[in-house]
Amino acid sequence: MASRASVLVGGGGLSMDWEVVIGLEVHAQLNTATKIFCGCPTTFGAEPNTHTCPVCLAMPGALPVLNAAAVDKAIALGLAIGAELNRHSIFARKNYFYPDLPKGYQISQYELPIVGKGSLTVQLSDGVEKVVGVTRAHLEEDAGKSLHEAFIGQSGIDLNRAGTPLLEIVSEPDMRSPGEAVAYLKKLHALVRYLDICDGNMQEGSFRCDANVSLRRPGAAYGTRAEIKNLNSFRFLEKAIEYEMVRQRDILESGGHIVQETRLYDANRDETRSMRSKEEANDYRYFADPDLLPLVLNESRIGRVRGTLPELPDAKRTRFMRQYALTAYDAGVLTSGRVLADYYEQVAANVDGKLAANWVMGDLLGALNKAGVEIECCPVSAEKLRLLVQRIEDQTISGKIAKEIFEEIFYRGGEVDAIIDSRGLRQITDAAAIAAMVDAIVTANPQQAADFRAGKDKLLGFFVGQVMKASQGKANPDQVNAILLERLQKS
Repeated sequence: MASRASVLVGGGGLSMDWEVVIGLEVHAQLNTATKIFCGCPTTFGAEPNTHTCPVCLAMPGALPVLNAAAVDKAIALGLAIGAELNRHSIFARKNYFYPDLPKGYQISQYELPIVGKGSLTVQLSDGVEKVVGVTRAHLEEDAGKSLHEAFIGQSGIDLNRAGTPLLEIVSEPDMRSPGEAVAYLKKLHALVRYLDICDGNMQEGSFRCDANVSLRRPGAAYGTRAEIKNLNSFRFLEKAIEYEMVRQRDILESGGHIVQETRLYDANRDETRSMRSKEEANDYRYFADPDLLPLVLNESRIGRVRGTLPELPDAKRTRFMRQYALTAYDAGVLTSGRVLADYYEQVAANVDGKLAANWVMGDLLGALNKAGVEIECCPVSAEKLRLLVQRIEDQTISGKIAKEIFEEIFYRGGEVDAIIDSRGLRQITDAAAIAAMVDAIVTANPQQAADFRAGKDKLLGFFVGQVMKASQGKANPDQVNAILLERLQKS
């Protein structure tokens, strides 16, 4: 196989001879308290097979009852992406046999899903916006989980996950690079968390996707696709698509043809491998589930769900740009997650919005990333960071000293004002005191002063550094610069 470096160009694309076509099927576990058709809890991490009952174990005579909260969460997603909401939808039995599917079929939706066509607008790395169509989103139940690691020559079955409500969100094949696919998945991930319909935990499998990948000559009909199953990280999605692009390209250019199949991505080997031949719809023998009535939505219910929707990411991004005078990039970063956006707004209350953004995006997110901590578990409260920014604004401390205080409260805790007072960190703003330090530094460095007056402007930084060192970093930098220029420009 040719190396990826010799094939991939233009930030993850192919050579001009080929175009990749990508569609994603995203499975979002809905964060309801109970399963979609029974009263078993959906909490993650319980002992195997303890969150089960006759319904999710498919015992004879056990009948499913639809979870109303799951329906409301599907409606919320449909409203958020401007999709058609089908007032009449039905549940079907999707027949296939798998060890972790006790009934021998999965209850899903096929011809009439609850959510029809919609779209999602994503911002690409170059700032360009792209609209990705959403074909449908349908409700279904999750399967159980096969366990292999703890057994030798055998597999275990944990059915705690069987019956957990899923919303499968199917995109149009509108994406043309791994980067576009990642941007779409990230936007959808943020959206389901904004709506509070899914916790988005990719490590636990709450949010995962299948990627349908094919190649074609530019402008030609779609090629045969391969489906890469169960991708649970943005990086794995990108790497799997990159590998699959090269694999298919090599086959096609050697005169072969692509087999429609399901493949798995092996992160350790950074490759996809065949899992099974891809089934067609008729292989599943769909038919309406006789145990479940059609799902009928009325305008009252849709209106009630609409009234619970939060401010959505795109609207929040636009407001941040207007209200806090932020760039499109900064607003995009700060609205990438609901918790982060809420945190920023608390920091920005009654302080300069751009300064607050710099601290949240720079120092805070940098420290969280270094520590491997999510914003939800941030050790620095938004109020503490707001007060720190306020102390910079009111010139109690300098930006440099603020960084030292931030490190202290991030790693060891404490209160902003208490640290300032106990360490004597208040900024020197007395003009006479600063002038005395400046005069002493200029007098002690006559040659550098003469060189500055002769045109070596960069020496101003030397003098600023000397004054700040003499003041132990407490002198107001703006005043230091102004007084230094006044003194140095005198002949």
